[in-house]
Parts: sequence; C-alpha cells; structure tokens
Amino acid sequence: MSLGLRNFIQKARFLDSLEQRIVKYDFFSYLCSMKKTISFLTCGMFLLLLCCFACGSGEPQLTPEQLRLQKIARIDSTLQDFVQLDSVEGYDLLANLTAEAWMLVDDSTGFIISQKNADKKRFIASITKMMSCLLAIENGNMDDTLLITTEDCVTKDAIVRSGDSYQLGDLIYEMMLVSDNDAAYSIAKHIGGDTLIFYDMMNQKAQYLGMDSTHFANPNGMPNDSNYSSASDLIRLARYCMCDSVFAEIVGTEEADIPLIDGRHLPCYNTNLLLSSYEGCIGIKTGYTRQAAGCLASAATRDGTTLYLVLLGSRNRASRFKETAILLDYGFNVMKALGVKSEK
Repeated sequence: MSLGLRNFIQKARFLDSLEQRIVKYDFFSYLCSMKKTISFLTCGMFLLLLCCFACGSGEPQLTPEQLRLQKIARIDSTLQDFVQLDSVEGYDLLANLTAEAWMLVDDSTGFIISQKNADKKRFIASITKMMSCLLAIENGNMDDTLLITTEDCVTKDAIVRSGDSYQLGDLIYEMMLVSDNDAAYSIAKHIGGDTLIFYDMMNQKAQYLGMDSTHFANPNGMPNDSNYSSASDLIRLARYCMCDSVFAEIVGTEEADIPLIDGRHLPCYNTNLLLSSYEGCIGIKTGYTRQAAGCLASAATRDGTTLYLVLLGSRNRASRFKETAILLDYGFNVMKALGVKSEK
C-alpha cells in the first residue's frame, strides 16, 4: 500500500475515534492521586502529551456534531487506484442487477466501492421515513402520548387505527419496523404541530446535511412527484442517522412488542429481511411503491469493516434484498482485497 493511502486511512480512523481519545484525559486525575509513585510534573507532562496526541497539529477540537458532519462528507472515489475492482470476486454479478441506481461506500474511509446513477434524482418510497425518524428523535419527547386520529389514517396498508394511543418512542419503533405510513403522519403532525411545518423541517435538515438532490413532500414516501432524493444524498443521511444510538437501535431491531396506552400490545416485525438473513446487517430501511419500485438503505459490519449501501429502483420487493446482498458481498471482498494488498 502506498504511504499516501496508509496516511489517509489512519487519518480517517483517527477522526472517528477522537472523542474516545479525549476521554483518556480522565486518567490524569488518577495519576495525580498516586503521590507516592508519580510527581506533579510528570502528570503535567503526561497531560501535555495527551493534548498533543488528541489535537494533532494544534488544531481546535471538533464538537461531536462537527465530527459527525465531517464523517458523512468523507467520500473518496480513488479506490480504483489501489484495488483492481473488476478483478474482485462478485464484480461480474453487478452487470445483472435490475436496480436503477445505487451507491456503496466504506464508512471508515469514505471510499466509493461501487455506484450507478448515484446522483440521479429518484423516487425513494419509505426510505423517506429515515428523515422522519431522525427528526422525531431529535425534536420529540419519547414519553409524549400520541392519539391516532381519522386525519392520520390516509392509507390502506397501515396497522395503527383511529382512536389508538401510543407513546412517541413506541410509535417511532412501530413506524420504522413495519413501515407504517399513517404512523408517520401522526408523528409528523405531533413534532411539527402541522404536517406542512414538518415537511419544512425535513427539507431544512436535508439542506443542512448537504443533500442537494433531495426534496421531501410527505413523511412516509407515498407516491408524490415532489418527494425524491438520490443514492448519494441518502448515503449521507444514512451515515448521519446511524451516528445516533437511538436511531441505530431502532433500525437494528428485528421484532418488538409495541405497547399501546390502553395496555394492549402490537407485535411488529421488521420489513428489512436482511437483519435475519445477511451476516452483519445492522439496518436500515426498506421502501417500495410502484412509482419507486424496490428500495433499500442498508448497513452491515464484518471484521471491523462497515459498509453503507443505498439501492433504488430494483425490480420488486424480493430483488432489492437479493441485489443488496450481492453488492454488500462484493464490497466486503473489495475491502478484504485492499487489506491483503496493504500487508504486502
């Protein structure tokens, strides 16, 4: 491996773990308590070394949010300079995929492993709910009670019913696991006070994240010509969302028994079948409409490598899972090839 690539990867991993390193400062107080074995001067020198290590060249420390934004902006298209991508096992299968667009990246380095029409605007179906979930977590009180009203019941495939009441945190789980469209409307109305205000919140967040090919017009992804995004934009959103531990816990849950306020329980099973069938899958969200066809935002971790994939416009509900697995397998093979090459 070239020195430049090695330095790039080391820098990427350093940024991801910066906050963990800063925690090591707590060790200073422990050292200072060991009066019989260490002097105050030694403690001071040790702290100075830690500061130099964490801050690098003296640059100001980044906040957790700045680190998060820096991470999702880390995208690099030069992987082909280090690995012959068409020689990696699984490459020949990509030509037969029915998906109209995708982007596959390594989370640590931001390397683009594979992409097709990644910047093209497309309909995204229920992948829209990633943004709805994120805003609900960031702006809502999980203990709030939400009453499902007749105004919320706008689709035929929802599970929630008018008159049912849930705590917000439980309804978010229900929305994401079973992809409940009416639950998304209820959450949007509660968080925004009005659904139109919530749509503005969605678009403001998209702009904040640099999602320049995205516009939201509803909270659930039901057919709407003004609700669209791109694979590259959704990769940004997915990586940002998964930095939130609550979001990651929700989308990584295979099944849950969702309680209602009246004491009843609603068994919910995640529509993302890869959580149980693909080794290392940790999320994220399915989507399907006739307008958008099969869509899937995915994340998977194996042997310390985490890959993110957004796949749009696959032929049907079943093909989105099969094609996602093919792309993820290829991605892990590419990163393995890169690791083998780095050892030589």
